[in-house]
Amino acid sequence: MSAATEMPYFIKPSLNLSPAEKEAAYAEARAAILATLGDEAEEQVKMVTINCLLKTYLPYYYWVGFYLVRGEDQLVVGPYQGTLGCLYIKFGRGVCGSVAASGKTKIVVDTHALEQGKEHIACDPNSRSEIVVPVWRKDGSLLGVFDVDSSLEGSFDEVDQIALESLLSAVFG
Repeated sequence: MSAATEMPYFIKPSLNLSPAEKEAAYAEARAAILATLGDEAEEQVKMVTINCLLKTYLPYYYWVGFYLVRGEDQLVVGPYQGTLGCLYIKFGRGVCGSVAASGKTKIVVDTHALEQGKEHIACDPNSRSEIVVPVWRKDGSLLGVFDVDSSLEGSFDEVDQIALESLLSAVFG
């Protein structure tokens, strides 16, 4: 897939936050998400709400969305906000596929330093760093992965990992 190197007019460039600013933003976003969802059961409604509110509260979120498990070894793009995402990803391929295969969160400081096509699938050259978190249902099955990209290097850290793992567990687990 080829992608434009110019940032689309409808997407703002990322703006990094300090760890304290991140913690405050995640606390506000979590409260808004949980209040909005209440006892909502529909997975798709949960996903679109999470995408919208996290992208609203966290200014370094350039692309945010879900890739959902299809079959035994494939992800398919689910609800997202941002530029065009990859449509299908095999387990073990790229960051999302490796997280689906391992079941463990992965933070990438510089996506451009990874081997393209194997370690990273470049859907948008403006994405420079990334965090991917596995999303588990209550029954222990893998729903898919939650993927967030930033247009800046080094946007994601342990603060993001802890906040996202906790939020996704509270909503889907």
